[in-house]
Amino acid sequence: MRNTTLCYLARGGCLLMLHRTKKETDENKGKWIGVGGKLEEGESPEEGAAREVREETGYTLLSSRYRGIVTFVSDEWGTEYMHLFTSDQFCGKEIACDEGDLAWIPKEDLFSLPMWEGDRIFLRLLEQDAPFFSLKLTYRGDTLVSASLNGNPFSLPAAQTEEQKNPT
Repeated sequence: MRNTTLCYLARGGCLLMLHRTKKETDENKGKWIGVGGKLEEGESPEEGAAREVREETGYTLLSSRYRGIVTFVSDEWGTEYMHLFTSDQFCGKEIACDEGDLAWIPKEDLFSLPMWEGDRIFLRLLEQDAPFFSLKLTYRGDTLVSASLNGNPFSLPAAQTEEQKNPT
């Protein structure tokens, strides 16, 4: 089981997003996500988020807010605990990222980007300033088949619930 971080940097009504285009083998290939990655041995989620932001963007976090934990269960990629952060206090000069292209995306345009369906759920929770949450997302391939928020089932739009159409 992997432990990772994901951080959304906010500035001027925009979020810094990473279009994952550069790695050949990448579970996020072609998708837009926040910045982050795997925790290193002995690293706290806060330390990992700060390191990943610095490595991928060149920015140094001055403060961040730990917003939730997302449990991804995938039949292709295994299980991952992702520690989710936001920050609007950072400094430094943006650098090119070796995993994809960074872009400041207006918040109102986020949901038109190709991204994981589960990311849309937690981005909405962030947008609503939800208190710290635990979100579990279960995928079959690229399809989100179930979600639960704080241990309770979370309804998905019918178009996203292949499992409801074809229960196994």
